[in-house]
Parts: sequence; structure tokens; C-alpha cells
Amino acid sequence: MIKLRDLQYLDAVVEHQHFGRAAEACFVSQPTLSGQIMKLEEQLGLTLFERHRKKVMLTPAGTALIDQARKVLRAAQEFEETARALLDPLSGDFHLGLIPTVGPYLLPHIMGPLTEKLPNINFYLHEGQTHQLMQMLDEGKLDAVILSWMDTFNNVERYSLFNEPLLLALPNSHPLSKKQSPTLKDLDKQLILTLEDGHCLRDETMDYCFTAGAEEDQHFRATSLETLRYMVGNQRGITLMPELAMRESDAQSGLSYRRFAKPEPTREICLLVRPNYSRLESVRAMVGCIREAITPKLESAK
Repeated sequence: MIKLRDLQYLDAVVEHQHFGRAAEACFVSQPTLSGQIMKLEEQLGLTLFERHRKKVMLTPAGTALIDQARKVLRAAQEFEETARALLDPLSGDFHLGLIPTVGPYLLPHIMGPLTEKLPNINFYLHEGQTHQLMQMLDEGKLDAVILSWMDTFNNVERYSLFNEPLLLALPNSHPLSKKQSPTLKDLDKQLILTLEDGHCLRDETMDYCFTAGAEEDQHFRATSLETLRYMVGNQRGITLMPELAMRESDAQSGLSYRRFAKPEPTREICLLVRPNYSRLESVRAMVGCIREAITPKLESAK
């Protein structure tokens, strides 16, 4: 009989590509983990790993079985979650993923209300790019993710949190700073600073700006909104900035924000969970709490 522990060891070795690091992650000694993997291979009659000096690699047999192993582990985790939810749906550990262009600017507004209204839930926060978070959600490593909605998402349950305007961020000396309510057409032939590949905000910025006739500045791509903020403040270009990332102190750094005339560019920030997720009562409580906490902030900025 194959044990869940053996599948956990298998998954850890695949993730870390190293028996020692996998053993540390599983809180066991390396000989214990290596021995269990060898016993699993003997039980299956298959070699699951190519063992090299500095790393290990899956064999074709291991590649064929790892997805099944992860499905079993995810099903076992969901079984435990369902049992806990039956005892108290508003308690237990909750792993929440957020993208870098949302997390640092949203969390200060919502973590206080969440911990106050849901005191028996232990929140664990994870930051990553959209594709990383979606993979972790699918693998059961995250309970939910908060990110910007994309029409390409599928096989998820969606809870809309709020629509966030995208503001024009530009140097104080830029000609467009004289317009109180610019339009997207004003971006025609402008050079736009963008984030590097992997950030959904980059795709959203490109969609809005390039449709308006703007061009991407090919000399630079930022790794974060803070780098973009610095570049704009130092008169290196203009960009679109999510409203929650706007800071009043930026004016002292030579940076201005302008809200676009309607229809203004926006992005939908939503919370996603797997279909048939077992702890929906806790998710609905979180969604209501987040909406209640963030709505006044967005309303006051108009």
C-alpha cells in the first residue's frame, strides 16, 4: 500500500531537485527520505529519478506519475480541509497569494479588518507573478489568489473585489501634466515605460496604451512598480499606475498623477479559488470584508 508520506517525499524531491533540500523541507533526514523513495521505486518496479551528483531528474516513468501523485495529495488536503470546515468554517490556516502590483498596496488596507473579523483564521501570504500563483492554486498550495482578472483564466471560481482605475503617472514637467483629465487619445505617439514580462499589469498597460497609438520604451523594463515610480519621477517617461499605488508624497519627487476622462482604463481585482473549494464560507466572509475595507479608499480618491 502506497502511503501519502511517500508521495509527499516524491513531490518534494521533484520540487527541489535535490534529496538534501527535499529532506529539509519535509523535516526528515536525507537518509530517511532517500530510503523511502527507493522503497517506493521497488514497490512500483520503476525507477523514478535519475540521480546525479548535484541534482536529480525525473525519468519518463517519474514524469508520468508525478501529476497523479499531486492529485492524490491535493485530494487528501481537500479531505482534511472539508473536515476542518465542518468543525469551524471560519478557522484554520489560509494561504493567500497576491501579485506584486496588488499585494503591497492592498494589504495595508485589508489585513487589519480581516484579522479582526476572522480572528481564528491564520493567514499566510505569498507573493508571485500571475502564472506562478495560478499554478500554486491549481496544485493546492494556495487556498485563494488575489490578482487582476484576465479572460484567459479558466477552471476557477471568481469573486470580484473592486475595479481599480489606472492613472497616468508622468513627470511634473511633462506637457500632459497641464491637462487635468487627459484621454487615452492623448497618449498617441507617447513613449510608455512598462514592467517586464510576466506582470499582468504590463499586458493591461500595453492593451490600453498601444491601442491609443503609444509606443513602448524599448530601452527599459521595470521589475516593480517602485522602479517605474522612480523612473517617471526622474523624467525618464510616463506610465500607467494602479490607483492604490498612488502616494501623495510623490509630488515632492517630481511625479504627478492624472485620472483619465471617462471611459477611464481600469483593471478588475478579484479573488479566485478552485472549483468546489470546501471552505467557501470563509472565502465569502473574506470577500465581504475586503470589499467593505477597500471601497471607502477608492471612493475618497475620486
